[in-house]
Amino acid sequence: MFGSDKMIARLNQMLTDAINGSFLESAYNETELSRLESKFRQYLTGQEAAAEKVRAERAMIKELVTDISHQTKTPIANICLYTQLLEEKIPQELWPYVEQIGLQAKKLDFLVRTLTKISRLESDMIKLNPKPQSVAQFIEQAVREAQGQADAKQIAIHVKIWEDVMALYDARWTKEALGNLLDNAVKYSPNGSTVTVSVQAFEMFVCISVEDEGIGILEEEAAQLFERFYRGKNAAQEEGSGIGLYLTRMILRKERGYIKVCSKETGSCFRMYLLKFLQKC
Repeated sequence: MFGSDKMIARLNQMLTDAINGSFLESAYNETELSRLESKFRQYLTGQEAAAEKVRAERAMIKELVTDISHQTKTPIANICLYTQLLEEKIPQELWPYVEQIGLQAKKLDFLVRTLTKISRLESDMIKLNPKPQSVAQFIEQAVREAQGQADAKQIAIHVKIWEDVMALYDARWTKEALGNLLDNAVKYSPNGSTVTVSVQAFEMFVCISVEDEGIGILEEEAAQLFERFYRGKNAAQEEGSGIGLYLTRMILRKERGYIKVCSKETGSCFRMYLLKFLQKC
């Protein structure tokens, strides 16, 4: 039997070698240490095999996602094109049917593109690049892109930024995250209502709130809203896929931020938190 000090020293060396990927058995006999080293080697071998399997599966997912994205792009574009051509050729009484084909094609296109983004983020095919930037900058861009949809329903989008602050975020993806919140706010709000976007700086985070006067969210559903394909009971009458909020949460997590929802009797308020840029003196 090894002394306790020698045993501890050997265990410490075994763990160090395992971390460095250089562990080798040193005792080949019937001692307790030899049996321990053998079991440890078996454990590491199993872990290595599992890690290799995960890497292989991730590579397959990347290839599958790329294939799906590439193979569906042209057929969907062709459906949209021929739908437009049909509208010019067919009798007026058939327009509603052609219009439905076009709407469903656009819905399918959105679903494929969004699921492709989610898969690429989940498999680390896409790396976000957070860096210090003005918060007002991407908010203005996201609101500008949502303005057309809001104008169609005569919804006013009010932006309240009393002080421009700097946060750490990836401009492209964070704008998409906020765009999903604005899209939902407009979609689930009545004509002529108001959507308010505001900013509040805290010690460690910058909070961007999107508040609407829409259908609201049941309190018991708040925890499920950010699950993939989940749609609230109040939203059943509106078109939607239930993946926008899931994507928004994923983007914020990649940037070490997070999102919360505040349920109210009427309307809802989503708050996305970005890491605040703390300037060094």
